[in-house]
Amino acid sequence: MLSSIRCYLLPVFKLYLLGLKVLLVQLFGRSFRLPVMPRQDGKVAIVTGGVRGIGYEVVRHMVKLGAHVFIGTVPNITDSTMALTNVCVCVCACIAVEFRKLDLASLQSVRQFVQSFKERDLPLNILVNNAGVMLVPEGRTEDGFEQHLGVNYLGHCLLTWLLLDRLKDSGKCGHFSRVVSVSSSAHRLMFLLSYSLFSQWYSAHAAYCQSKLALLLFSSHLHQELQRGGFPVSSFAVDPGMVDTALYQYLWTPLRLAQSTIARFLFKTPAEGAATVLYAALSPALEGECEGGYWANGCREMTTPVTFDPELQLSLWETSLRLVGLQ
Repeated sequence: MLSSIRCYLLPVFKLYLLGLKVLLVQLFGRSFRLPVMPRQDGKVAIVTGGVRGIGYEVVRHMVKLGAHVFIGTVPNITDSTMALTNVCVCVCACIAVEFRKLDLASLQSVRQFVQSFKERDLPLNILVNNAGVMLVPEGRTEDGFEQHLGVNYLGHCLLTWLLLDRLKDSGKCGHFSRVVSVSSSAHRLMFLLSYSLFSQWYSAHAAYCQSKLALLLFSSHLHQELQRGGFPVSSFAVDPGMVDTALYQYLWTPLRLAQSTIARFLFKTPAEGAATVLYAALSPALEGECEGGYWANGCREMTTPVTFDPELQLSLWETSLRLVGLQ
């Protein structure tokens, strides 16, 4: 009984308590407004999950500024067509948006996506690791990983690694390439990492929090590695806040009904949630080898002490490379 409370109910309570705190901050705080960003003509970006929600707003804004954007997404003709149509209507110009199949639950799909992109022989200036799942039922990816860890973290980890050479080649002094990974304040609830999340008392809530902590640790260590190597690439992690998107579809039914009611009043819109992601990806103010870090509501923020643990960062880095088949 005590084991079930600790492993299942405690993460649920802590995550919803954190959610309440975030909503209060959003209610009484001032939402970050994206300043005018410079033109992005000639730049190429990849955005995962760019057909809905935050990802769609990121794509829409980048295209409006002249960027050539590749959207990596699981094939869905309806979503892709609607996204392209909406972008065309908003921009009212000849645009460059391309859709490529990318299933982050499959490492083979990630490799095929990268191969397809590299065959175009284009530069890569911006990579936005945006796609994700939350509170999905217990299950495994094609490669046997717990779904949150596989989709939110390991898929993006492999994607970033395979594209790193193109990002390095495309960056230059004064115009660094950028990797922006969408994390969450939920990372604050985890203090340990486990690569085997299946047990008698599986918790989707704990699994989601862990995947966001792993993504933050990876982003931080990646930035340090790039700095040490003198490469013109910066790595940022971003918390978009609580945003009114389809991410909450797996909430317990009564909570989902409540969420759909209060979202219009307390949640950020997808455009507001995308603001800090775009700021990290495009702002000249963040240019240079000393940037990076964890960003929320337009500001760089401190994270929990565990995210600064060099041994944990290195352990995750090495384990991740082994899990995705790069070592």
